[in-house]
Amino acid sequence: MTESQARIPLLSESELDPAAAEVLDRLRGMGNGRILHIFAALAHHPDLLRRWLVFGNHVMGKSTLSPRERELVILRVGWLCAAEYEWSQHVVIARATGLGEDEIRRVADGPQAPGWSPREAALLRGVDELVRTRDLADETFEALRKHLDVPELLDTIFAVGQYVLVSTVLRALRIPLDPGLGGFEETVGRRPPGR
Repeated sequence: MTESQARIPLLSESELDPAAAEVLDRLRGMGNGRILHIFAALAHHPDLLRRWLVFGNHVMGKSTLSPRERELVILRVGWLCAAEYEWSQHVVIARATGLGEDEIRRVADGPQAPGWSPREAALLRGVDELVRTRDLADETFEALRKHLDVPELLDTIFAVGQYVLVSTVLRALRIPLDPGLGGFEETVGRRPPGR
């Protein structure tokens, strides 16, 4: 997918209104000085972008989950939602938190894949159920409660909700990958089933 295939234009620096420019100026570090494609699309609505970033900042920087666990959750959501943009961005972040290439590939295999700790398997099982049913079976809830305190449980549920939302926006708007990022084929060697 290319920039021209995006369903709304990705605004360039010269097209930003002052309110959008102010918001995006603070985000340049995330794209190595460039405006990431998701932000270039959302810059059409600076008030929405600004307010969404407050919650996104909690999920990414203030969550009670460890960075590793947060990235396992986000990658699993990206895989299940077939949101290649989300997946590719968070593969980079996951690597920076210490996840290895084999672990990143294993996220695509899900909670039943060998090698996860009981806590990680419970987290991934919870992600699967929340994405697929928007609910947690009693057994899954109890497994999560065995490993997570209440703030961690809430942060998990909200992280899943946040990234289902983001994945929906990315797919619906056909936001293309940012330059230099590999998609599903490059990082896992396959695409999510049915996609």
